[in-house]
Amino acid sequence: MDRPEFYRFHQGERVLPFAASEYEDRLAGLRQIMEALGVDACLFTSMHNIAYYSGFLYCAFGRPYGLVVTPTESVTISAGIDAAQPWRRSHGDNITYTDWHRNNYWRAVRSVTGEGRTIGLEGDHLSLSQKAVLDAFLTPLSTVDVAPATMRQRMHKSPAEIELIRQGAQVADVGGYAIKDAIKVGAREIDVAMAGRDAMELEIAKRFPDAEYRDSWVWFQSGINTDGAHNPVTGRKLEVGDILSLNTFPMISGYYTALERTLFVQHVDEASLKIWEANVAAHEYGISLLKPGMSCAGITEKINAFFQDRDLLQYRTFGYGHSFGVLSHYYGREAGLELREDINTVLEPGMVISMEPMLTIPEGQPGAGGYREHDILVITETGNENITGYPYGPAFNIVG
Repeated sequence: MDRPEFYRFHQGERVLPFAASEYEDRLAGLRQIMEALGVDACLFTSMHNIAYYSGFLYCAFGRPYGLVVTPTESVTISAGIDAAQPWRRSHGDNITYTDWHRNNYWRAVRSVTGEGRTIGLEGDHLSLSQKAVLDAFLTPLSTVDVAPATMRQRMHKSPAEIELIRQGAQVADVGGYAIKDAIKVGAREIDVAMAGRDAMELEIAKRFPDAEYRDSWVWFQSGINTDGAHNPVTGRKLEVGDILSLNTFPMISGYYTALERTLFVQHVDEASLKIWEANVAAHEYGISLLKPGMSCAGITEKINAFFQDRDLLQYRTFGYGHSFGVLSHYYGREAGLELREDINTVLEPGMVISMEPMLTIPEGQPGAGGYREHDILVITETGNENITGYPYGPAFNIVG
């Protein structure tokens, strides 16, 4: 039997998160980057950049995937196990590689890039072992790390992206209300988390009937489990007076949104209330700073001073916010748009960023636990638009 190294398997109707014109605009921006950097062809290997430029969000399961972009072509490279699904979910062309011979993936890539060219790659994603195979198969004249430039492109959202993010924020609110309704003494963290996740997935299916549904999740933490922002759900049972952290994360076509809130079960003690109210005040102050012309580092220093004045800065655990877009807990990060001391990016209209101050008070101290509020803000010409709707603070979130 003559087994091909790669082939094209295209069947079914194409369904994408955005119109073809949206992807063409993104590719046009990329090609300007390529021209400026002297790149003949880009090979993207990360989930976030492949999804950003093509719409296809792969499931690797140990196999390599890619997107090759040249001045005239845009081609996703996918494994035979996925059949035509990558083509149906990709803008542009798609090539399927087989596993009859090792490195057929690279043969498929080479069929688009050619050999001896200047290749753009993602230095923060391509592994050392895969870089060695790239060199062997593509014999590049040189390689250029395009990851920083593509990150800068992704930081500026189109109107279509902002609309999807807006709907994602509304879905996160739906999950938040479902979680609030599920909170009761004796309930397990996992029970409450499932209520929020199920509500979000049903809402996504209602709003996006043609989407693929994957990866939405909830972190619902209680008591000592609130000390870290990313602590997994457990079977701990809720008790009266517990501090809670509600975190809903709907995923829509690779796009992440989030809602995060501090709550208490039935009662909040005086020491906890004082810290909670201080964190809420920092949250509101931080939101007021999110406007064009402000730098990430400058905003961070102002919130630091706010906490320092209240002798709380030592309890801060991470930066105060981050960008949104093609992002998840296991892929993607626009690290150039985070509210930290070492990020000097200046906010511009069309960026989307969170405000999420967190204080963690150690066990054994009054008010022990982790306090965090999180809203999503779209930077406008004159300030920001808060697209998160679920209320924060003690007036609404002493529950159960």
